[in-house]
Amino acid sequence: MKFQGSMVALATPFKNGQLDEKALAKLVRYQIKAGTDGIVPVGTTGESPTLSYEEHERVIQVVVEAANGEVPVIAGTGSNSTDEAIMITKFAKKAGADGALIVTPYYNKPTQEGLYQHYKAIAEAVDISIVLYNVPGRTSVTLEAGTIARLSKIENIVAVKESTGNMDLASHIMSLCDLTVLSGDDSLTLPLMALGAKGVISVAANIIPEDIAKLVDAYLKGDHAGAAEAHYKTFPLCRALFTETNPIPVKRAMKLLGLCSDEVRLPLCSLSEAAEKTLVKAMKDYGLTIKG
Repeated sequence: MKFQGSMVALATPFKNGQLDEKALAKLVRYQIKAGTDGIVPVGTTGESPTLSYEEHERVIQVVVEAANGEVPVIAGTGSNSTDEAIMITKFAKKAGADGALIVTPYYNKPTQEGLYQHYKAIAEAVDISIVLYNVPGRTSVTLEAGTIARLSKIENIVAVKESTGNMDLASHIMSLCDLTVLSGDDSLTLPLMALGAKGVISVAANIIPEDIAKLVDAYLKGDHAGAAEAHYKTFPLCRALFTETNPIPVKRAMKLLGLCSDEVRLPLCSLSEAAEKTLVKAMKDYGLTIKG
């Protein structure tokens, strides 16, 4: 399966320290109604590092059920252990997910050959469409363009979420293979699409799904002026959503819009007062109505 368009890196709502399944299902329906092209749960924004295995699996189940086949679900299933990544990816397949977003192994710092073997092992173990996730700011390792080109020859590896912020690397990837590139940084979606990317896995879509979808759809339809207008409209708000570690600001914004609680799990903590002032100003300047 190929993935493109505006996809949301869905936040995981909590209530009194527990997974809020009702709010999670509502968020999925809200996204689909707003025109989002795909749901990506239990990634970075979904706080996968602090979910138990049981919670991780339950989030995937709830999202798949709520999406009801109307849009693709690409479940975050990565780990720094290849065996664990295979286990979670097998569960995602069984639960009905359409794809798996698999982050590069973190902390153990594999070589490029190790990264290749990691993804190859997962792809061979599970018949599901795989999206590579390249985010060295989180993991300390970078999937190099040559490695991505090698991986692109594996049939069920279909895309890469490009979150390096390195336009040279993105250009290099697209010059070497035809793997679908998806932006992993909201503020770089338009520049990456100008290079040939086919969409975004967006944090900002948690709060402005219609406008992120408009930006991506406009560019894909050849309306470059319309896409640029949407880019400059959303840009200040996107920047404000990263004043502190994601997903702290976006979950606060979601609470301010009445979408869900802003609870995060330690070692993440509540948004600072200074960052909240910046966020609230950006939201008001954007024209969003703050409810709580």
